[in-house]
Amino acid sequence: MRSWFRRYLLPGLVFQSICIAGGYGTGRELVEFFLLYGPTGGLLGMLPATLIVSATCMVGFELARISQTYDYRSFLQVLLGRGWLVYEIAYLFSIVLIMAVIGSATGAVVTETFGVPGVIGTVLLLAVIAFLAFKGTGVIENVLSAWSFVLYGVYLAVFLVSFFLFGPAIRDSLTTMPTEPGWFLSGTRYGALQLALLPAILFATTHIKQRREAMIAGALTGPILMIPAVLFFFTMLAHYPDILEKPVPVNYILQMLDSTALTIVFPIVLIGTFIETGTGMIHAFNERIAGGMKALGKTLPDFARPLIAVALILGALLMSRWGIIDLIAVGYGAMTWVFIGIIVVPLLTIGIWKVSR
Repeated sequence: MRSWFRRYLLPGLVFQSICIAGGYGTGRELVEFFLLYGPTGGLLGMLPATLIVSATCMVGFELARISQTYDYRSFLQVLLGRGWLVYEIAYLFSIVLIMAVIGSATGAVVTETFGVPGVIGTVLLLAVIAFLAFKGTGVIENVLSAWSFVLYGVYLAVFLVSFFLFGPAIRDSLTTMPTEPGWFLSGTRYGALQLALLPAILFATTHIKQRREAMIAGALTGPILMIPAVLFFFTMLAHYPDILEKPVPVNYILQMLDSTALTIVFPIVLIGTFIETGTGMIHAFNERIAGGMKALGKTLPDFARPLIAVALILGALLMSRWGIIDLIAVGYGAMTWVFIGIIVVPLLTIGIWKVSR
């Protein structure tokens, strides 16, 4: 059973864990990529997002398996040749950008929920990410996959409570609000943005031994990523269109639900997702450095891993001063096109060709 879980579900769960904080943890991302196109348009946009993630992961997992490349540097060298350096630059920028979103959101969540200075939440975030980065791949795999099940349970609880309290409002939003054009392209862009992290989770695909396993694991990754997003999207519909203007929609939703239990539990789980995303991205960067040093006959010392984590987070905190709305609207918008060009298109063309040979 454990072997089956690692081969088929672990890659998708780790992918979802790394993506969630920058993908839909605060709810602001769902506003920018989906809800701006109307309730129905937003739901429709989630279909191409899911499909492009699944299709690209199927090719990516299989290419990693046959080439035995499980850090993003060696994987991108197989896929892009010397062009892998473009991804290196874009990935470093995306780490800082997503960590900036996480830092900004953490401060807001801690202050609004617990009434304490946001810097306390930021320091806690920094400490836990640095600790997990120090512990290495095995611990990170276990923590990320386990927390995903916790997250699924909490998102389902928020959805059920919202539907019980605001069911008519949710139905009215779907039936009366217009669908704006552009939902297909926006959904595709959203999926491409999440796929920026595909090379970063290849450490979780080492258990895949056959092509069939890679295909199934890749196909499941899209739904695993998007199911919590769909549940959260429905909870947002009860407060449409007012929620479009909220910097951190999840805080507004919790206020409207007026549930003491969810008000305490959900922010804790949300901060846990921020830790997941930061840990996964930084661990991938550490593995890339370790792989490069190994090629030179050297070893990355253990103490360097948390130091690298601290340096990247401090850089992100400086960027977080721009504010979460601008970071997501401008930063995410620009990065989608970059990763369509260096991940999605190459994998669905060169990657398919290399896998089929």
